[in-house]
Amino acid sequence: MNELVHSIIQQTTLLDRFLRYVKVDTQSDPKSDTFPSSEKEKDLARILAKELKELGVENAEMDSHGYVYARLTANCSSTRKVAFLAHIDVAPDVKGEGVKPMVHPNFNGQGIDYPNGEKLLASENHGLSNCKGHTLITSDGSTLLGADDKAGVAAIMSFVEFLKKNPEIQHPEISICFTPDEEVSAGVDHINTEQLNADFGYTVDGHLPGEYNFENFYAWGAAIKIQGHSHHPGDARGNMINAVRTASQIVARLPTHMLPETTMNYEPFIHAHSISGSVDSASVDLILRAFSEHDIEKEKDVVRAICNALQAEEPRLKLELNFNEQYKNMRPMAEAQPMCVDALKQAIASLGLNPVAAPIRGGTDGARLSYMGIPCPNIFTGGSNFHSTKEWTSVENMAYATATLIRLAEGIR
Repeated sequence: MNELVHSIIQQTTLLDRFLRYVKVDTQSDPKSDTFPSSEKEKDLARILAKELKELGVENAEMDSHGYVYARLTANCSSTRKVAFLAHIDVAPDVKGEGVKPMVHPNFNGQGIDYPNGEKLLASENHGLSNCKGHTLITSDGSTLLGADDKAGVAAIMSFVEFLKKNPEIQHPEISICFTPDEEVSAGVDHINTEQLNADFGYTVDGHLPGEYNFENFYAWGAAIKIQGHSHHPGDARGNMINAVRTASQIVARLPTHMLPETTMNYEPFIHAHSISGSVDSASVDLILRAFSEHDIEKEKDVVRAICNALQAEEPRLKLELNFNEQYKNMRPMAEAQPMCVDALKQAIASLGLNPVAAPIRGGTDGARLSYMGIPCPNIFTGGSNFHSTKEWTSVENMAYATATLIRLAEGIR
């Protein structure tokens, strides 16, 4: 284990912080029209603002939207200003309340058994065997763990704690920001970039140690509204236009080679995110993801063609298709300021890790922030299996994330 990583584990309350944070229910709500989408997200935001002040960061505050801001004054001659960010909400995909974290000291490197009979096996989980001897952390198998992104939150908080305990470490001016609603693609909707006041930033919202990200999907949503005609099923011939059946046909006609479950790496996908309705009216929501704008346009054409074909087959049917842009690929913005990516690679390598650039098959707050004038690559958190009940991380992996932040702070001049 790297010496700095060992010192972080010894000198900070990284594990205790993480265990406390995951027990706070901060699940965001994609159906809400408020911001944040769930008021309970502010429960953790208040805790973080309070703990930052207890660490001596007197300017820490939570604003009315649930963002937490704090600033560390530079103690060196650097004029650069950098931000570190993580999101406080957890995904709505799986149950996120009542989290009961399980700590597995001296992990055997093979797997663990959940109380409900499920298993977490290294043979089925990339990177898990590398955690042999680590203090592994999982949920009890019935909920999310919340490592996405409370591992990132804990890593940043431990970074602040370590700097306060080791004031000789030189660093530029650093902004800390914790954001709500990242999981529902609204994480920077109300962010105050003037208060953030950074030349560039880093989200701590990635996966396994050594990975870093400076490119992600272009993301669009497709909302399809279907107007059918309800009629008594006993006398439906020639009368009924079943909107539910049309909705199912839309999903069934999506090309199988363009589904998330059949694609990987740089391959684009179209994902049927939700379907609802009745005979009279129904809706289908799709998400379109690709690493190039050209491929996104091809995906839109696929969806249009499906809708047009169904409309032609049943002229009485009413179909309304609307596309909405969600976020862009951060790569062009990162390449415009290569220093922020180069500094990250050097920080990771300095810890004895192999820096590996991986495309994000999704997005982060940093993707949208990059187009708001703050290029923002992504740093690993040390966790995996996000958005599932088999989510896991380890103390050592999170400490490597904290160590990366420290090396970054030391290296940015």
